[in-house]
Amino acid sequence: MTAHTIDESERDAAGITSLTRNAAALFGDLRVALRSLGRTPALWATVTLTLALGIGANAAIFSILRGVLLRPLVNRDEDRLIYIQQSAPGLQVDNATFSIPEIADIGAHLKTISKIGTFSTVDFTAEGFGETREIHAGVVDGDYFEVMGLRPVLGRLLDARDDGPKAAGVVVLTYRFWVTGLHADPNVLGKVIQLGSMMQTRSATIVGVLEPSIPYPADIEIIANIVTSPHHLSATMVQGREHRMTDVFGRLAPEANLKSVRAELRTMYAAMMAAHPEVYKPQYHYQINARLLRDQINGEARTILWLLLGAACLLFVIACSNVANLVLARTVRRESELAIRAALGGSSGAIRRSLLAEGLVLCASGGAAGVLLAGPMFSVVARYASRFSVRAADLTFDFSVLWMGLALSLAAAVFLAFVPRLPSADTSRGLGLASGGTSRTTGSRRRIRVFAIIQIAASFLLLASAGVLLKTLLTLQKAQPAFETSHVLVADLPLISDGRTPEQVGQFYQEAGHTVSALPGVEGAAVGIMAPWRDSGFLKFTLQFAVEGRESESSKEDLRARFRFVSPGYFATLGIPLLEGRDFTEGDQKDAEPVVIVSKSIAQQLFPGQDALNRHIKWTDPLIKYAGISPAPRRIVGVLADVDDANIIPQHNMTVYTPFAQAPIFGGCLVVRAKGDLYALVPTITKTIRALAATQPLEHASTLEDVRTEVLTNNRVNAIVFGGFAALALAISVVGVAGVLAFSVSWRTREFGIRLALGAQSGRILAGVLVDGLAMAAIGVTAGGFVAWGLSRLAGNYVQELQLPGPVPLIVSAAVILSAAVLASVIPAARAAQVDPVEALRAE
Repeated sequence: MTAHTIDESERDAAGITSLTRNAAALFGDLRVALRSLGRTPALWATVTLTLALGIGANAAIFSILRGVLLRPLVNRDEDRLIYIQQSAPGLQVDNATFSIPEIADIGAHLKTISKIGTFSTVDFTAEGFGETREIHAGVVDGDYFEVMGLRPVLGRLLDARDDGPKAAGVVVLTYRFWVTGLHADPNVLGKVIQLGSMMQTRSATIVGVLEPSIPYPADIEIIANIVTSPHHLSATMVQGREHRMTDVFGRLAPEANLKSVRAELRTMYAAMMAAHPEVYKPQYHYQINARLLRDQINGEARTILWLLLGAACLLFVIACSNVANLVLARTVRRESELAIRAALGGSSGAIRRSLLAEGLVLCASGGAAGVLLAGPMFSVVARYASRFSVRAADLTFDFSVLWMGLALSLAAAVFLAFVPRLPSADTSRGLGLASGGTSRTTGSRRRIRVFAIIQIAASFLLLASAGVLLKTLLTLQKAQPAFETSHVLVADLPLISDGRTPEQVGQFYQEAGHTVSALPGVEGAAVGIMAPWRDSGFLKFTLQFAVEGRESESSKEDLRARFRFVSPGYFATLGIPLLEGRDFTEGDQKDAEPVVIVSKSIAQQLFPGQDALNRHIKWTDPLIKYAGISPAPRRIVGVLADVDDANIIPQHNMTVYTPFAQAPIFGGCLVVRAKGDLYALVPTITKTIRALAATQPLEHASTLEDVRTEVLTNNRVNAIVFGGFAALALAISVVGVAGVLAFSVSWRTREFGIRLALGAQSGRILAGVLVDGLAMAAIGVTAGGFVAWGLSRLAGNYVQELQLPGPVPLIVSAAVILSAAVLASVIPAARAAQVDPVEALRAE
């Protein structure tokens, strides 16, 4: 063995010995820390609870963020899977989907995409799953599943053999529907069901069950091939460039990336718009883009989850600042002890290690309690996140919570170990402890105040955020619709294909309103195209129209209006006042004169100072030929008060109402006005409807108040969640301010005693301590305001829809913080004012 090898062995042995010695010393420090902290159970419990709140919230939210945003999709090679999106900002349409001719252009000219798959959302009426019911479905081409990279858990998926108008109808069940709706029946393969759409029925055979996957772009129950939807085979669908109802997915070619795809898409799209200027009008600003499918799915949840994690991090900062104050105050009280240890030869490393041991004990307790709290927090926040992302619906509690809690605990322990300044042997030798201690304690006081200000600033950020959300919620809550909601029930009457002619179906909808309105306790009933607020995307959709006699002016103005199909009595049922003219009547049938009722905005904008009655308007939008809406002129027979049934806060809009009997049949929504328990009427109404059409389903029965409540749920939950964080942060900060002032009072006891002995008034001392607390709060609020301004400017670069808070939430939040600081200062201030000069000087 060489001398070099012996030296290396000796160094290794020495390193192992040193490591063992340090570990043994740390374990010894841990035993001492346990005994020391055992003598201050109140401090231990306070630190544990404070850290548990911060660690538990962060561990729970990080686990959800990881599961929703970072967890890979089940799709094969998901990093190559893209979603192609078309938008028209001029029409306020974020996702215009695509038409078949547009998809053909994309498939024919793009080289950076190896293959595309298409998906259309369709509502079928299905027979074969028990009672006839409406079922949400996706209609796809034969390449869809190959592009999406999905696999079956039973049977097979759709492929090229299922394409074309001559293919047999086939269906794949989603995993969730198979489990919840069919109890995971393994014998479901080969079952034949009937799918009805657009007054036609097609047979389809169940050939497979899809693996659990993200239901995007719609939460569906079955996926069928194109031949099951007659509308997809029609000339208007195949040839209509403006007939957009299909989502497009693609796979990147081997050498392509997202940047090259976007560049090629925009080049192709520019050529397409130049070739069809009548479709892509400049004022609509048509655009095209491509995103990774993962980013598209997570788009809505990403902002809210990162904001939630930011709130949790602020809470953790507040908790650590508060604990740092407690540890600093305890260290100051142990100043003499630490100084003596330094004077007796204790190294800074040994003293710091003992502080680290205490930090580890405190933070391990807080981390363990935080992990326990993370369980229920995880469940609550997961339910909250599921409102923004379907990926949160199937999240389970996992070990990421444990290691996240451990990481935060270690970070907090290291932070707490290095917060205090340590005495050195030079400054603590002999009886010089007092003078050295004064300097060090002054530094500790300064740090304590800084940590308190940090708590207040972070609390102000959370409180202001919660204030913005609460203000939004209150604004929505106070908004009053222009129609009755408290005594109105709505229920969907899906269009079913049961052998009846279109005329018979139209007659059914007319009779439905009449028959239900005759039921005991019912004050009125009618049929409309859709319930208010229930499908805001459809309800906000507009069509272009013109006023007969001024088409040139109308075309320059690009007049657009929402369209509604309603039966006679609809306005009276909802309590909407008719301002001029007449309501629709039973005489307004398909073969009668075409008539409309317009909203007040149309009458005022198009006929200022004139009578709108008996003027004529007509639909000019190219889309009407796909929807079966006639372009014939329609006489205005009434003017209705402005109603916004798409938004909780009413917005300016123009609406044209058409008699239900003169409109194409898309299905209907029954609107019933009655007193008493509206839900108790549902069985009777269902029985009445079934008497008119034996297989007709009545679905989604709900009061308008409950529909409104459901629409507001996201805003309400946002306010509650962020308000909860803000309340916890404020409570911790109030305790922190009170602790800082209590420590300040205890440190300045001698000063207060001398001032009182010299004749100072106790009221001035009381006011001084209160002002001290108020000053800390003011500095914290100011700092928080600057940080909020900076963060909002930074976030605005990435989140375009971000709205800055108005002055009211900021002023209210600042007032709450300042008031809380004053309340937190009362007890320490009263204690300062009651100092006994004699006792203070004697103690000194």
